[in-house]
Amino acid sequence: MKYAWLACLLFGSLLTAGTQDSEFNVNSRYTVENVVISGDGWSTSVAAHYDADGKISKGLRGEIAALVGAKLNPAVLDDFANRLRKELHARSVEHRVLRGASPDYVQVVFAVKLPPTRFDVSVPKFLYDAKQGWSGAAEGTVTIKQNGFTFGLVSDGDELAERYAGMVARYENTRFGSSRVHLRFGFESYHQQWNRSTLEELNPASPQFQPAEYERTSSPYRTRQNFEPEVSFTVAKPLILSVGTSFERFQNQYPSAHTEAANAIIAGVRYHRNFEGDENQQDVNAEYKLRAATRELDTDFVYSRHRAQMRYTLTHGRNVLIDDVSVGAISGRAPLFERFYLGNSSTLRGWNKYDLDPAGGNRMVHNSVEYRYGVFQIFYDSGAVWDASEIATVRHAAGLGLRQGAFSLALAFPIREGRIDPVFMVGMNY
Repeated sequence: MKYAWLACLLFGSLLTAGTQDSEFNVNSRYTVENVVISGDGWSTSVAAHYDADGKISKGLRGEIAALVGAKLNPAVLDDFANRLRKELHARSVEHRVLRGASPDYVQVVFAVKLPPTRFDVSVPKFLYDAKQGWSGAAEGTVTIKQNGFTFGLVSDGDELAERYAGMVARYENTRFGSSRVHLRFGFESYHQQWNRSTLEELNPASPQFQPAEYERTSSPYRTRQNFEPEVSFTVAKPLILSVGTSFERFQNQYPSAHTEAANAIIAGVRYHRNFEGDENQQDVNAEYKLRAATRELDTDFVYSRHRAQMRYTLTHGRNVLIDDVSVGAISGRAPLFERFYLGNSSTLRGWNKYDLDPAGGNRMVHNSVEYRYGVFQIFYDSGAVWDASEIATVRHAAGLGLRQGAFSLALAFPIREGRIDPVFMVGMNY
């Protein structure tokens, strides 16, 4: 009797193993042709090598892309479904296998179901510069289906001539009638603090004041508010066009307190594509932005501001090479917040923007070359900011540090004769 029970157990095990092996053998016949990840109002194909929405992290996207060309393995699909659910904070992620375009090929579709309402907190900027102090921003976003409502606080002494502190609010609709149309309303309200160098250059009572400055820009202002509606169109997956208006008000300090406007039409085009080979991965991100303030919008300033930027990234294993080029030009009389500044956490690192030009310039060119190996980075910056009536002076800087994702710790050295004056920088800046 005992041997009969053992024989039954052995026979049952063989049947089970045979079923599992058969299922595995059937699946192993098929090769993955493409992987699509889709949610409510959005979809991305990993075989296309770019993600216009940027919803999935680069690392996870690369691992999922490695499925293309491999044999179908349901256990691996289950693992990626769980990882997508955690990264996207989804309610569930299910995968389906569909027939491919060729025999013995299949397409894998990950269907992402997000909660109808969710709340996210982000810190888009938090950094320290030894010469310019702390800058930070924090935002909270409530998402209801394709609608996002954001409120945030900011204190930034890094980007412009002034430190601006206040609040931001946004409404975004990622599917305005179509998944290709993105609607956005933004509002900003700031109070300003000014560096003494900027005030002395723009104050008529200062011995450093140059009357020509009033022909190029505004006087320092106490407060600034901006309301900006914008709509974006995805023409093709790598190409996005945007158009909108900016209604900006600010209260000047000189010669007496009064309110002025810099209302402008805004337009832009962005191209972003990723090319993946057997060993190298290349990423191209190019953008052009235009702001044109005209009398038709009841503005006190008439000007056009052009800015173009291209960032090229080459990745080979743990080696990453980045070349970032940006140029800008302003024609007409633009307020201080529209002018160009170099010498901060991302441009001419190590230089002090108040030493270069405390009131900014209407011309700018900058190039940054960076090499990374794992978490280690070295960089070389060069650039110039000036006014059209002046001669451009090109400055250079170099540095090294550590970087993990958006977090960076660096020591930057402005290259100039006579002395070495390194600057320490640490933090996050998306």
